[in-house]
Amino acid sequence: MSALPPLTTIPAHLQTVADYQQQASQHLEEATWHYLQGGAMHELSVQENQLQFQDIQLIPRHLNDFSQAHTRVNLFGMDYPHPIFLAPIGHQALFHPQAEQATALAAELMQSNFVLSTLSNTHIEALNKENPYKWFQLYWQGDREQSIALIRLAEQHNYKAIVITIDAPHTGIRDRERKTFFQLPTEMPHPHASTNFEIGNLAADKHPIFQGLMKKAPKWKDIEWLIKNTKLPVILKGVLHPADAMKAVEYGVSGLIVSNHGGRVLDTTIPPLIALQKIRAVVPVNYPLFLDGGIRRGTDVFKAIALGASAVLIGRPYIYGLATAGALGVAHVLKILKEEFEITMALMGTPCLDDIDQDHIHQ
Repeated sequence: MSALPPLTTIPAHLQTVADYQQQASQHLEEATWHYLQGGAMHELSVQENQLQFQDIQLIPRHLNDFSQAHTRVNLFGMDYPHPIFLAPIGHQALFHPQAEQATALAAELMQSNFVLSTLSNTHIEALNKENPYKWFQLYWQGDREQSIALIRLAEQHNYKAIVITIDAPHTGIRDRERKTFFQLPTEMPHPHASTNFEIGNLAADKHPIFQGLMKKAPKWKDIEWLIKNTKLPVILKGVLHPADAMKAVEYGVSGLIVSNHGGRVLDTTIPPLIALQKIRAVVPVNYPLFLDGGIRRGTDVFKAIALGASAVLIGRPYIYGLATAGALGVAHVLKILKEEFEITMALMGTPCLDDIDQDHIHQ
């Protein structure tokens, strides 16, 4: 069955992220759908990222005053209207012809912070310069010169932070993708992706992964150098180990995105929600931590914040919206999660994010 074209209006039956997931599958070619849904190896981490929220129960408090209630969060000296951010996802032209343009428009409308991927099909400059709610995600470009060039572009175009993804120096082993023979279209534009990953002719005794690809991956000293060379906050994405979190603080990293890359890189890693608690225990009190992975309901957002997240990032959910109905779909997915979260806050008796803590949950 061939994929249906994207919708131009939102049908009444689309009321949850799960509804959008089901709908999106009808708008994508089979191999593209498996690319979006799939993960590494047995895909246990993909499942676990969502299941992690089921083990946590909510304990509401009642009779609190909500006259001054809000969902604002202050990060790096700036107020964000709510804590539901859009994670960096590359190649969005796979899911809708308007790609990141549609996503950015929806994010701006919903005042949601959008993280643009290095592997975007859309140029850094194409996003509205006046919209303050946008960060740029950097895949290390194999050398300092090419990496800093992208950061300079982001600075010039009013991006407010740099997110460096550190957990994917090599792509994951994705069985599902290989079985459906998924490949990116050759004509797909990637204005910011480097061609600098050619390993060239390695000596016979050198390993193509260890002495080849990993040689191009960033090291701690590169992160330190980047921090010194930009005024923007630098955030590391893909941190799961408390020792790495402590090291990041030491090196002057401004915040961490606790993530296992949606289960797409290394299977059976610790779920981000558990890693978040271990990391929160070792970093300074108000140090910004973000949870990325498995958010599907407003209650999930609440639980992540109760366990120490400053805000959360969603990935696949907004792509379901994009595939279904472009900017309209992304905006609706955000609206659904935002409203679910606000209602959860009201029913939990927590007027603002600072009130959400471990007293409100049972594990």
